[in-house]
Amino acid sequence: MTAPLEGLRVLDVSTLFAGPIAATFLGDFGADVVKIEHPAKPDASRGHGPSKDGVNLWWKTLGRNKRTATVNLGTPEGADLLLRLAADADVLIENFRPGTLERWGLAPERLHEANPRLVIARVTAFGQTGPYAKRPGFGSLAEAMSGFAALTGQPDGPPTLPPFGLADGIAALATAYAVMVALRAAGRDGRGQVIDLAIIEPILMLLGGQITAYDQLGTLQSRSGNRSVNNAPRNVYKTGDGEWVAVSTSSQSIAERVMRLVGRGDLVAEPWFASGHTRAEHADELDDAVGAWISARPTAEVVAAFEEAQAAVAPVYDVRGVLADPQYRAIGTVQTVQDEDLGPVKMQNVLFRLSETPGAIRFPGRRHGQDTDEVLAEVGVTREQLERLREKGIV
Repeated sequence: MTAPLEGLRVLDVSTLFAGPIAATFLGDFGADVVKIEHPAKPDASRGHGPSKDGVNLWWKTLGRNKRTATVNLGTPEGADLLLRLAADADVLIENFRPGTLERWGLAPERLHEANPRLVIARVTAFGQTGPYAKRPGFGSLAEAMSGFAALTGQPDGPPTLPPFGLADGIAALATAYAVMVALRAAGRDGRGQVIDLAIIEPILMLLGGQITAYDQLGTLQSRSGNRSVNNAPRNVYKTGDGEWVAVSTSSQSIAERVMRLVGRGDLVAEPWFASGHTRAEHADELDDAVGAWISARPTAEVVAAFEEAQAAVAPVYDVRGVLADPQYRAIGTVQTVQDEDLGPVKMQNVLFRLSETPGAIRFPGRRHGQDTDEVLAEVGVTREQLERLREKGIV
């Protein structure tokens, strides 16, 4: 079966983390992704997180479905090699600070001379222009600047950053989407273009209507812990056997079912119960009722009762719960793939299921520079030239 992006060539010259994740998303659906790294300085993500026997574990997911090659782009010979690779590519993803590619003689204009239909995705913390453009930046700064951290945490606690690359992951999804939009345009007129994606922007878009609310009403949303300003009850509650479950009542009918289930159907008749905003004003009373009912029962009984009542509940899992959950198993969220270093390895599957042209994990992340000879041979570099390039530290 032909993968939907088979025949698409992607050059991933990005690092840490939004650009590489975007390239992974494309590779998962058949794109031929070539990961270009410095010959002496591998992508720093290879050193993030835990390792086993010297083998980085996160890289096995982040680097999956990518061939790996090494080129020192900061040298004239390395820049020339990238131009030769770009001439036969569809997409290039980079996340150097603005001006870096230009300094190396690899400005978008030069890349488009080599390949007019090339889509160039430039992923940076702050974008290509503006007063912050050349500042160093990571996803944590986007989580702070966007307003996410200001909204996250308990009302009497500090702003809270997520314990993983949330802004980077959101930016990666946006980058992959932008690439597909630009490819659609290139398919019509044969012209590539430059995508300017600032990591501070996609996470801001997902924070809802706060800008409009401030513009029109002058209101600021504050931290509310696990509660919501838009509905109640909405929280995490401790069960009788010491576990936690999350309850959400984003719709009126679900809120009514929850309160009837926990024996407080009388509250449904209260005038304030008729909308999510006014229910949120009575969150203490609703939380007390729901929390007391849940705390008197083991998790399995709570979940079963909510399911029977058609009310929304979910256990709060760590990774052990994810791996054991029958729903995740049924839809194939976690896959076991064979790795040349570690043997069988579990990792998250591709993002979504397509009925006719599904994606797949063809192979986990490969070793640094493992496919250099093969990749460069495809653009006419001979074995003798490769040896000379290696002696000079270009590859």
